[in-house]
Amino acid sequence: MTDLSAAGSAVAAVPRVLVVGDVINDVVVRPLSAVTADSDTRAEIVRRPGGSAANLACWLAGLGTPVGFIGRVGRADHAYHLDHLTGFGVEALLVGDAERETGTIVIVVDRAGARTMFTDRGANLGLTLRDVPIGELARASVLHLTGYSYFEDGVRATALELDRRARETGTTVSIDPSSAAFLEEVGPEQFLAWTSGARLCFPNRDEAAVLSGTTDPVEGAARLTCHYATVVVTLDGEGAVVAERGRPPVTVPAERVRALDTTGAGDAFCAGFLDSWLRRPDPVAAAAAGARVAQHAVVRLGGGPPAPVTSRSSTPRSSP
Repeated sequence: MTDLSAAGSAVAAVPRVLVVGDVINDVVVRPLSAVTADSDTRAEIVRRPGGSAANLACWLAGLGTPVGFIGRVGRADHAYHLDHLTGFGVEALLVGDAERETGTIVIVVDRAGARTMFTDRGANLGLTLRDVPIGELARASVLHLTGYSYFEDGVRATALELDRRARETGTTVSIDPSSAAFLEEVGPEQFLAWTSGARLCFPNRDEAAVLSGTTDPVEGAARLTCHYATVVVTLDGEGAVVAERGRPPVTVPAERVRALDTTGAGDAFCAGFLDSWLRRPDPVAAAAAGARVAQHAVVRLGGGPPAPVTSRSSTPRSSP
């Protein structure tokens, strides 16, 4: 697989991260010309394994951080996604769902790399505490959860209980709010009530605006430290704002690169941040590391890192 170590931090023994959340079959569509309504438009179409949580786990493993992943997929896709995750070195525990197909997202990417997503959560909505062995949380120094696990009633109960258990045992909780649209749908006050007290929160600019009530990312990051000890607001390709409770926010710049597809940039950023922060808990340096890793994500189609060289299953078997 592509060596990401240069984008991350110096090699050192680091604690383990447990990621629990979505596994997705991504269908990435990049129109090659202006979209023609009611007719055909030439496009580049790529199918890849995805899901915010699964992507993050792969990026982390590629950087050398020990990482476990727990999620749920359609039974027909079990080998495909398990091969993908373990190919990066992720210790993956995937439950095959006999009734639901793997979640699918159709991602339409415009010429600037911005994306519009059409989401069917599928088997992800069936994740329960029975799918999470009790020993997995005990092995982790960090539990990372995405907002997607809070947006639907059934899986939300699982996320809330895992969050509670992690805090009881002193495990660091890391939250990615995931979707400005879904945050608006459930209500920012409710989401903050569910997740307040987490050590780390990684909203992008739009998510921070929804949660904080201001479009100024610096002010938004500062406001959100009332709920999270450290808030890192990602600014597309412009770096990030880091705010720690009791300290003034710091803007961390990033080198601009030409983006082909911004899908998964936030997941890559989180991975780079956590990889650095677990080795040396300096959030400003970790944000710079996160920005470097995110640059690898935006120059290719799809949200995950480049695929490992070997894989027994090359395509998903569930219907997209």
